[in-house]
Amino acid sequence: MSMLAFFSSQSLMLAKAKEQWDQEQVDKQGEKERYLAERITPLHTSGLSFAQLQDLCRELHEKVDVVDEERYDIEAKCNHNTREIKDLKLKVLDLRGKFKRPPLRRVRVSADAMLRALLGSKHKVSMDLRANLKSVKKEDTEKERPVEVGDWRKNVEAMSGMEGRKKMFDAAKSPTGQ
Repeated sequence: MSMLAFFSSQSLMLAKAKEQWDQEQVDKQGEKERYLAERITPLHTSGLSFAQLQDLCRELHEKVDVVDEERYDIEAKCNHNTREIKDLKLKVLDLRGKFKRPPLRRVRVSADAMLRALLGSKHKVSMDLRANLKSVKKEDTEKERPVEVGDWRKNVEAMSGMEGRKKMFDAAKSPTGQ
């Protein structure tokens, strides 16, 4: 199909749609006029006395009040339904998981409190995270090493020079540390 044929078919469709839309508007206006002619009787005020005109005004005010009450009730129902639709849309979005997440704050919560919040107070689940950690034992050589507390100047003098380095090397080489 050439581009010219495509655009001409599109313009024909648009023209047809505009005709139908115009016809719908004319039909709606005609139906509105017919409905109002059925419901509203023409008002004859000529030849009425002042008292009769006052009675007619009171009667019209009463009808306006009734219609206004109905309008208020319908508006309240409409607002209620709109809120309910909004709530249901939010529930649908929650169920789909596609809702806008609020910015989260950092909160310090223990694992037990988090499980209670997620599972409810019915479930008594305690989770000790530290129990699952590997325990690392200190090397036995560190425990057996005697801690020498003394004058640090003597220790520095003893370790200075080649002899001190040899002692350090031998101490690291031997398994007992001496």
